[in-house]
Amino acid sequence: MISRSISALFFLALSATVIADPTEIRYLSGTDKDHTVDWQFKVSGGRNSGHWTTIPVPSNWEMQGFGSYRYWSDWEGTPAPDREGLYRHTFSVPANWRGKNIEIVFGGAMTDTEVRINGAPAGPVHRGGFYEFRYDIGEHLNYGEDNLLEVTVARFSADESINLAERRADFWMFSGIYRPVWLEARPAQHIRRAALDAGHTGDFHSQVFLGGIDNADSIRARITTLDGKRIGRPFSVKISPGQKQVSMETQVEDILPWSAEKPHRYRAVFELRDRNKTLHQVEEIFGFRTVEVRPRDGLYINGRKVRLKGANRHAFWPDSGRTTSPEISRRDVELIKEMNMNAVRVGHYPPDRHFLQMTDELGLYVIDELTGWQDAYSTEAGRPLVKELILRDHNHPSVIIWANGNEGGWNTELDGDFSHWDIQRRPVIHPWELFGGINTAHYERYNCCTGSLFGGGEVFMPTEFLHGLYDGGAAAGLDDWWKRMLQNPLSAGGFIWALVDEGVVRDDRHGAIDTAGNSAPDGILGPYREKEGSFFAIREIWSPVYFPQSEQSHLPTSFDGVLEVANRYDFTNLREADFRWALIDFPGPAQTAANHKADHKVAVRGRADAPDVAPGRSGALQLELPEDWRSRDALALTARDHTGREIYTWTWMITPPATMARRLMKKSEGAVTAEETQTQIRLGTSELQLSIDKGTGRLAGVSRGGKKLSLSNGPRLVSGDGKLSNIGLRQEAGTQIVSAQYQGKGEMRRVEWRLHPSGWLQLTYAYQMPGQMETDYLGVTFDYPEEKVTGVRWLGRGPSRVWKNRLKGVTFDIWHKNYNDTVTGQSWEYPEFKGFHRDLYWAQLETRELPITLVATAENTFLRLFTPKEAKDPRQTSVGFPAGDISLLTGIAPIGTKFHPPEAHGPQGASNRVRRLGQWYQQEVFLYFGALPD
Repeated sequence: MISRSISALFFLALSATVIADPTEIRYLSGTDKDHTVDWQFKVSGGRNSGHWTTIPVPSNWEMQGFGSYRYWSDWEGTPAPDREGLYRHTFSVPANWRGKNIEIVFGGAMTDTEVRINGAPAGPVHRGGFYEFRYDIGEHLNYGEDNLLEVTVARFSADESINLAERRADFWMFSGIYRPVWLEARPAQHIRRAALDAGHTGDFHSQVFLGGIDNADSIRARITTLDGKRIGRPFSVKISPGQKQVSMETQVEDILPWSAEKPHRYRAVFELRDRNKTLHQVEEIFGFRTVEVRPRDGLYINGRKVRLKGANRHAFWPDSGRTTSPEISRRDVELIKEMNMNAVRVGHYPPDRHFLQMTDELGLYVIDELTGWQDAYSTEAGRPLVKELILRDHNHPSVIIWANGNEGGWNTELDGDFSHWDIQRRPVIHPWELFGGINTAHYERYNCCTGSLFGGGEVFMPTEFLHGLYDGGAAAGLDDWWKRMLQNPLSAGGFIWALVDEGVVRDDRHGAIDTAGNSAPDGILGPYREKEGSFFAIREIWSPVYFPQSEQSHLPTSFDGVLEVANRYDFTNLREADFRWALIDFPGPAQTAANHKADHKVAVRGRADAPDVAPGRSGALQLELPEDWRSRDALALTARDHTGREIYTWTWMITPPATMARRLMKKSEGAVTAEETQTQIRLGTSELQLSIDKGTGRLAGVSRGGKKLSLSNGPRLVSGDGKLSNIGLRQEAGTQIVSAQYQGKGEMRRVEWRLHPSGWLQLTYAYQMPGQMETDYLGVTFDYPEEKVTGVRWLGRGPSRVWKNRLKGVTFDIWHKNYNDTVTGQSWEYPEFKGFHRDLYWAQLETRELPITLVATAENTFLRLFTPKEAKDPRQTSVGFPAGDISLLTGIAPIGTKFHPPEAHGPQGASNRVRRLGQWYQQEVFLYFGALPD
């Protein structure tokens, strides 16, 4: 909450400081969710209804303890009881405003808004909840005195087409004055607004709209940098009394174009003059930028073909609904860019002003959308809303495309209105159909389609694809899609659904976060922008710097320090990037267990000369590694862009798992005992006792120092079976060995347990899989009670879990996670503890009994930890996990999207297939039970 003093007079020129008679701004409300002003308020029904109280403005009344929560619809069937909200606010205006042009502006109110000033209607009821609107109220004001503002906001509209377009949709139905309210005061003779069209070649065109022109005789304009340095020459045009509009143009040399990679901006200053006196001055921040769709060719920015890499974003915050803040907008843009995206679709309605200011400043391409979720506005209702959308947003260089509704929610009679109001005549699309030269089909399959998308002749850019739900979709399948898009010259990229899980904090449910079942947990990020595993995978997949060697986990011994590199930027040469490498050594599990802060050690660092590689080209990056680089464990390579932002850090292991395993095994003296009973073979050292089931060959029990450990019933196959044919005991080189053989129709062939005097247990297992077999899983599993686990520390790729079709975004390091029971998209403690972990070297499971250490010797080993809980109605994101709790796997399952099973989105989504002639799999793992010796 902020005090009434925030309403004190502010002097702006639409967006900047001025020296002439300015447009004066007085906020009647606060400016955002964190800076509000209390108004009097009464709601007609639902919570806290039927009496006058106060409410912070701006806000959605549902999020302030009033009315009711609704998703999908609030006017059909049983309408929401809180149909109407009444607002009252007293304000004053200076006496010297008399004679000025004064407007009241509403940034947004849901949905029908009636405004009265001192009892008089300000104008007709405004219908439409996502648009900025204004009234000329000068004749209704008491100057130098108090004034009464009364606002009646109807939750849903009297116009059915507005309800169909806005109030029956796949998002939360919020209500009230949720964006700021302010007064704008201009001189009697004034500039109303300026519309700009600045091309990347330096061509500058503007339409300047005027009001009250009497003795003013000219408009003078100049262009400067943001720090005030003049660019080019001033230019001017004569005007006449009563003139409403004038066109101005110039050519500016040596400009820097605006793009998402390099968002250079300038300031245009317009002065209304009477001979040598400036009567009014306004400024607009803009960028020199050109957009065009070339039919059957591509999307071009500043004359270069680009592919958009983006997500769909709603304006949303969990405890304030649609009321956000500049801080949230900046954070969202930075998170989008951190994923190496270059675009955002603001489905399904125009965003806050401050969001577009951030996309201009930080650099993102924007699809700006007229609301219409599968139903359209009528022509009568939609025509003024198109105007309001474009008049507010047309000068933003980041806005490159207009969307007329969504998924059938377009009125084609409005298509021409976009070019009528937009001086730049940006492309207009209908999201999910072929229109405007771009096929924006939604949620097609990877192999789609004969005569369309990958199989067609038109530019294609799905404005929604890989629909997220819980942990599915988003990055799951993206690697396959992106590789295929890069191979097709007609691909203009695509937009993942969606950026954020839209979970509302419900005060009627004791603060629980409600995602409307499976309707709203679609995000790459959680409600408070928690990063899911897809976030990191997208960051790697959409990196503008690509190393083919990143498809491999290890460097070959023949590596000579040269990495092939592809430049996937559109405008930036790689010589502008910064590349730094490090050779890393990893401590073992004993060191990290003794010191939880133990981390990798950087043995040597270096900086590589950035290669001269033009956009769209490939070249080589030379790393000047020391001669002994092969003695280190891993290589890390970090790329940063010209602003210093990290693009990505790639890691490759140098030491193979088997070599590291031998390094970790400590030899010691001592006796290993063995005995047989009718049902078990028991092995032991002075402290450790193991029992192997003679009927299965599986681990039956473990204890150390008399303390039992509950690991048991493995190894057993996750796919297949085996009938024990023989089990025996033998002694060899100071160790005791239990060897089991299997035969018959089952796939298991051999299990060998070897207990060393040091207490390390060496497990070898082998199985034969039949040719062309398809299965989600390959490997072995054990049982262990989940309730006894407290955490895990491991060397491998992390920290996020992976799926077969979402393997990227994880890097080699020593990672640690405390146990959690996170259900992705329903609770947000990330990274999730349970699931598949890629490229295991070693892991130490922390338990309430004894630590369990596992050391892998084979490459490409996945560690499975337990079975994640599934949320209700997971649709196609349901994944069946194998039996057991702790598994060592060679093959894992993929995950689907909300609408499709995983196989619908590329080869990585298919099941694991055994080669045609069958395959023999043999793995070795070392286990240690208890605290490791130093």
